[in-house]
Amino acid sequence: MILEIVSPEAKLFSGEVTSVSLPGVVGDFQMLNNHAPIVSLLKKGIVRISATNFKFSKESEGLFTKVNDQNYTIAIQSGTIEMKDNKVIVLAD
Repeated sequence: MILEIVSPEAKLFSGEVTSVSLPGVVGDFQMLNNHAPIVSLLKKGIVRISATNFKFSKESEGLFTKVNDQNYTIAIQSGTIEMKDNKVIVLAD
């Protein structure tokens, strides 16, 4: 599935991922390939991204923390998520 993480300042990440875990307002949840369509609010927490290949822009690379070769995290203050047609868009503050 495709994941885009966008902040008010810039697009932080865009690429093919195998899963993404998010801090929902009623608890953390994970989305995998072909997840059902969803729109949800996000709270302060950690977004966990799993993929086989990561490419970051130079401006946003410092915002991500490498867990291992296939997993990165990024902290957010709040946001919104939309999953539709196997594309996840995270609007993060």
